[in-house]
Amino acid sequence: MDLTESYKDYFPESVLRRYQFAETRNAAAIFRSTNADAFEQLTKALSNFALVTSDLIVPGGRETELAARLNDAFRRQGWREARVDTTTRLTLVLEPYTPAGERGTTEAETETHNKGYKVDNFRDRVALDVEWNAKDGNLDRDISAYRSLYEHALIDLGVIITRTQDDLRELGFRLGRASGLGEEKAKRILGTTTTTNSKKLIPRLTRGDAGGCPFLGIFICAQTYVG
Repeated sequence: MDLTESYKDYFPESVLRRYQFAETRNAAAIFRSTNADAFEQLTKALSNFALVTSDLIVPGGRETELAARLNDAFRRQGWREARVDTTTRLTLVLEPYTPAGERGTTEAETETHNKGYKVDNFRDRVALDVEWNAKDGNLDRDISAYRSLYEHALIDLGVIITRTQDDLRELGFRLGRASGLGEEKAKRILGTTTTTNSKKLIPRLTRGDAGGCPFLGIFICAQTYVG
C-alpha cells in the first residue's frame, strides 16, 4: 500500500518541522474534514509537547512520564480512555419433524461476551494511542483494533504517536554520556529494535495491516527535543 502525504497540507509548519509523519488513505485530510475540533486539539497537543533529556535517559515504568504527559494533554481536552466490548448472540432454530408428532419450531440461544483492548484516547470517531517505547507487538494490537473499529463503522481513522529510532538513539547516547551514565549504559538508551518506533510501524502500514482504515502515524524525533 502506498503512503500518502496529505498531512503536509493540514498541519502547520511549526509542527511539521518538529515531527515526522506517515499516513495511509489521506488520513490527515479525512481527520481535518470530518472532525476539525479534534484535529485542532491534536495540533495543540503536538505544539505544546517538548521532548526533554529525562525522556531519553531515565528508564520508564508501566507508563513513561512522556506518555503520561501526552495522554494528559488529550484528557484535558475531552479525550478519554475507552474500550469497545462485543456481544455475540447465536440462535439455533430446530424445525419440527411431523411424523414424530412434533409441532412448531424450537429455539436454543447462546451468548458470548468479549472485552476489547483499551484505546489510550478516544474522541468522537477518532482512536489515538501513545506508544513511546513499548514492545512492538503493541502496534499489531493497536492496528488490528483500529481496523475492526473502522469496519464496524465506529471510527473514521486511527492515530499512533510513537518515535523514530536512529536519530533519537544517537541523541540519547550523547545526552547519556553528558549526564555521566557511562558509555555502556548510554549505548543501551533506546537501543533495542523490538520496541515501538517508525521502523516497526511503517512496514505494517505499507503491507496493508490497517485494511481500509485511514491511519496516521506521528513520530517524535530529534527535532522535537528542546533540552
